[in-house]
Amino acid sequence: MPPLAALTWRGLSANHALPCLGNLRYCIARLQPQPRPFFCAPSLARSLAIDRPRSRRHASHTDDRRPLAPAEPGIRYTEVDEHGTITPFVTSTRAELLSKYGLAPRDIRKIDTSKLSHILIRPTTVLLHLFDFKVLVQRNRVLLFDDGKAPSPECPSQILSTPRADLLRDLQDRIRQQQLEGQGYDEYYKALPYEFRALEAVLGAVVTQLERELDAIHEPAARILRSLEEDDASAADDGLVMDRRKLRALLGLSDRVTRFARRAELVRSAVEDVLDYDDRLAALYLTDRAAGRARRAAHDDLTAIELLLDSYYKAYDEIAQEAQNLVSSIRNTEESISAILDANRNLLMVLDLKFRMGTLGLATGSFVTGFYAMNIFSHIREFDWAFPGVSATSAALAVAIGCYGLLVLRKFHPIDSGAIDLLPSDLSGYVSD
Repeated sequence: MPPLAALTWRGLSANHALPCLGNLRYCIARLQPQPRPFFCAPSLARSLAIDRPRSRRHASHTDDRRPLAPAEPGIRYTEVDEHGTITPFVTSTRAELLSKYGLAPRDIRKIDTSKLSHILIRPTTVLLHLFDFKVLVQRNRVLLFDDGKAPSPECPSQILSTPRADLLRDLQDRIRQQQLEGQGYDEYYKALPYEFRALEAVLGAVVTQLERELDAIHEPAARILRSLEEDDASAADDGLVMDRRKLRALLGLSDRVTRFARRAELVRSAVEDVLDYDDRLAALYLTDRAAGRARRAAHDDLTAIELLLDSYYKAYDEIAQEAQNLVSSIRNTEESISAILDANRNLLMVLDLKFRMGTLGLATGSFVTGFYAMNIFSHIREFDWAFPGVSATSAALAVAIGCYGLLVLRKFHPIDSGAIDLLPSDLSGYVSD
């Protein structure tokens, strides 16, 4: 074979023929037979696709997936600083609250999920959950946590008409009282530390909310009890008929009053637990602790905080006692109504027994008459006095049996329904309002 340099193609040199040879190899490769497309059923195609190994790129993309951890829910609150400035709709995570305010996870859990009233005292923080208010108090800051009923940022028009708004305004006024001078009232608030003014605002808001709830319950309770008293006055003439709607309303009101009384007692118990221990009272002096002058229960004067808590404890105790009295009155009314209904049922049972005694007498007389009417041979029918005699005997026997049964029933003395008072004496204070 001659050397490549000697090859020519239509007058071209070997150097010009090399690119042509490369193009020729590419054309020959294109002329090779290609695999025909394969058509099959969808189910077979899916099985082939499953059996077919995945590409390295797809496998690596799938293997890199990791389950994403759920985002930690934030806790929304309103902040009030030492100058009375209100910052609404602040959101922080649990971890941020724990690290910033020196709390334990169980403290946040009690504030976030617990429904029981309590007061938790920490070295730099006081957590209060009283009735519907959840508050964190420090020596220069107050956090009012949302309880699910607070207005959202999308509805700012509702912010000024809620108990939370009343608490924030009262807290702001109490904080700014220290900047006023010249009056004894202002001097008193000037002497109080920030945490005491915040505690007083929270305790006062709880008293106001409890009084509102009690008034909302007391009015329908007095109305229902008054109407039941009127029904009792006219029950002697119309057969002790009770209105089902009033009884149903009384049942629902009883549950509502019982829940309120329990919550009021929990608030009173939370304040009482702090008052009973001097070390807890001393721990409420957060400003002195931050300044290095921590109060000691055995040596320092704790009169200020004790008088503050004691005044509100008396208010809580009065509300709880009034709610408990209302619960007792409603329960006594329910017991009286139950006794009246039992008396009605007894009267119906006695009436039924009277009819049964009469029916027994008629059945006995009919039994004797049945012998006379039997279709058998008897000489008694031949006498003229047979029919009147048998009829008189049957009637006399029926009357005798019926009278005997009624005499037996008279031994059971029925309860006089007029002697049952629907409303006990302790309800007079509620009905007369």
